[in-house]
Amino acid sequence: MELPVISNTTPEAEGGGCASSGCGTAPDALGHLPDHIRAKVQDHPCYSEEAHHYFARMHVAVAPACNIQCNYCNRKYDCSNESRPGVVSELLTPKQAINKVLAVAAEIPQMTVLGIAGPGDPLANPARTFETFEQLSERAPDIKLCVSTNGLNLPQYVDRIAQHNIDHVTITINCVDPEVGAKIYPWIFWENKRIFGVEGARILIEQQQLGLQMLTDRGILVKVNSVLIPGVNDEHLKEVSKIVKAKGAFLHNVMPLIAEPEHGTYYGIMEQPEPTPEQLQELQDACAGDMAMMRHCRQCRADAVGLLGEDRGDEFTMDKIDVMEVDYEAAMVRRKVVHDEIIEKLDAKRGIVKPKPADLGIPADARPVLMAVAGKNGVVAEHFGHAKEFLIYEVSPAGVRFISHRKTELYCGGMDACGDGDVAEAGATESLLDRNIRVLEGCEVVLCSKVGYEPWAKLEAAGIAPNGEHAMEPIEEAVMAVYKEIAATGKLSPSAEDRKVA
Repeated sequence: MELPVISNTTPEAEGGGCASSGCGTAPDALGHLPDHIRAKVQDHPCYSEEAHHYFARMHVAVAPACNIQCNYCNRKYDCSNESRPGVVSELLTPKQAINKVLAVAAEIPQMTVLGIAGPGDPLANPARTFETFEQLSERAPDIKLCVSTNGLNLPQYVDRIAQHNIDHVTITINCVDPEVGAKIYPWIFWENKRIFGVEGARILIEQQQLGLQMLTDRGILVKVNSVLIPGVNDEHLKEVSKIVKAKGAFLHNVMPLIAEPEHGTYYGIMEQPEPTPEQLQELQDACAGDMAMMRHCRQCRADAVGLLGEDRGDEFTMDKIDVMEVDYEAAMVRRKVVHDEIIEKLDAKRGIVKPKPADLGIPADARPVLMAVAGKNGVVAEHFGHAKEFLIYEVSPAGVRFISHRKTELYCGGMDACGDGDVAEAGATESLLDRNIRVLEGCEVVLCSKVGYEPWAKLEAAGIAPNGEHAMEPIEEAVMAVYKEIAATGKLSPSAEDRKVA
């Protein structure tokens, strides 16, 4: 279907548009966001100016190919002396990337976010990109997943992004006018051919706008990156900011052009001027209205490791990782302690006081309870029969502590009657459902979005109380709420003979 190119006519949107004063300069630049969005991003180092001082991120370079050419880009491999997007020291296979992530996360417990941002475009390398995400979501469920893309292939992969629970996406959008785009992009590779100039820019813009809309329609958070190029798109970026905001992007990151001649880019060779700090600030202040502007970007390498502004990649080269012994189950326990301490510190700075168990009517001597959660991305999100693993939490008067994750077998193909009529395979001594319930031994509660009649009955018979009342709620809030409910029944007394909830 032919899509109209975005015109220079600004769409009207409530609260939209650019403002000339103070855009994004408030202490809490994310304060205007809805609660559910702010909760997702306020502790994300790439989105929150506050959080980036405490939490670390890393990128893995599994995507070498690119489907567009940018005049400001020159991808370099085996390069350790430059710090800019598109530069890496080592290209990785998905397997190598997973090993590196686990090693880094174990060594740097503050690392909370894994992104794939190149050195090419992740969606021009879909097999390598999604294999990495799939393996990582299984082996390190406590790490947030992000992807950055130029947007050309984005519409065809939105469903896969949603399936892998990637709820943060960055799109680089430098223009919404093909005439401007032709000055930035010499060509794109589209439908097995190279398309040049204005026509190529037009297709890229259409795909970017469609992909942005599709993501926001699915509730996936979108940050837009734009490169400020003096004399090319400097004034035009005000228009870009208006349009991406109207389509649902929650954050706009305007970055300065890097055009040093030694980098070998077209703009560098042609002596295209870089913006001054004053020009960058003026544009940031002029754009976005009530849309948050990101001002702490460090324009990271495609293999960056550590806090924003630092690079610890040399500590985690593959030759070093290959001889490291990583116990990620133990690492997750340590990481949870560190994360909780950081979040407590941040909440104190924000004036947020979380209720203590004693304030919730939970006795100080109440015994701990293990709970299993069918969750993803920090919320109770999955149907019992669809869960491939359960996250195990210990809840006590001291709070909520992540323990481990336990793998299960997918046995359900339906929705309403999931698990009903489940039978053992030929020659097996127990059914898939029975095996999955056995995996949850020691847990007294299982939280999920929904559960069928037969698994409900079998769970209760095994002494595990099923709970589907907290679907899409944050996991820690949900398990503490259930713990409070149990405390009200008197079953948390250490002297109670019946230690089971059910």
